[in-house]
Amino acid sequence: MTITSSRPRTLNLWPPLALVVERLTQALPVLLLITVLSFLLLQLAPGDFLDQLRADPSVSQEFIAQEEARLGLDQPLVWQYLIWLGNLLRGDFGISYTYRIPVLGLIASRAGATLLLAAASIVLTWMIAVPLGILGALQQNTALDRALQLLSYLGQAMPSFVLAILLLILAQNVGWLPVGGMTSVYFAELNPGEKLLDLGRHLLLPTLVLSITSFAGLQRITRGNFLDVLRQEYIQAARARGIPEWRVIGLHALRNAINPLVTILGFEFANLLSGSFIAEFFFNWPGLGKLLLEAVQSFDINVVMAGLLLGAVMLILGNLLADLLLQWVDPRIRRDSLF
Repeated sequence: MTITSSRPRTLNLWPPLALVVERLTQALPVLLLITVLSFLLLQLAPGDFLDQLRADPSVSQEFIAQEEARLGLDQPLVWQYLIWLGNLLRGDFGISYTYRIPVLGLIASRAGATLLLAAASIVLTWMIAVPLGILGALQQNTALDRALQLLSYLGQAMPSFVLAILLLILAQNVGWLPVGGMTSVYFAELNPGEKLLDLGRHLLLPTLVLSITSFAGLQRITRGNFLDVLRQEYIQAARARGIPEWRVIGLHALRNAINPLVTILGFEFANLLSGSFIAEFFFNWPGLGKLLLEAVQSFDINVVMAGLLLGAVMLILGNLLADLLLQWVDPRIRRDSLF
């Protein structure tokens, strides 16, 4: 006689919640260490925000001393960090030395542009790389496969700044592609459909710069994973049982080859801030990468610290997102029933 439990089967939401709590708890000391090292390295760099004023003979020493006191640059290094950390714990990222507005508001005003560019790049990269990688695996050692491998090599060998310069030259020659900015000067006068089209025209070239230089590695990884999976015995057994090829490829092979790609997706999320820097610089895209470059050049410490902290948080969230997605797509690594 078979004995069954009378307890109804329920969805167990605890394992993903436990993973989130565990990772966030581990992240707190890491973030603290990152802020200490970042602040120390920035302070050890030669110069500060007032160097240009000191180099101007028309600026009095009294005014420079007043500015040092206003910015807190006359305090000991440890005290400067403790003041910054105390403000951070209260949700205050400080005031930008350059723009003289709260850093949090400044970053929030630029974050939308960077997220839009990064999201468009990720979508386009995956739309190109994953199908081409699968196609190359299915057509292994054919002329098409060799052509796709050559394309991926060229994509990896092409520096981002060189590609950006080539696309700028192309935009100048064709005439209808904008060479910089996020919108046209007459953007406010357009209707919603025309505004969307204008934004898409400005988004096209920087998105291509990010996508072309990043799809190559993803394409090769997809091809290699697919080749490994296609050689597995369960794939051969599925084909021997007469299962349609599209089902073997789309369900059995793809689901087992996707794990490394999910991990890469988590790292791409973490690289949203740093990865868009080249495109933002060359195409004058008003995003966070361009803002942080200007902050580093002008020694705007509060903005730089906020950017570094944001990058660290995105790295942690990206790894956490990858772990949760891996548990969702692969039952073999779940701690318990998930979702």
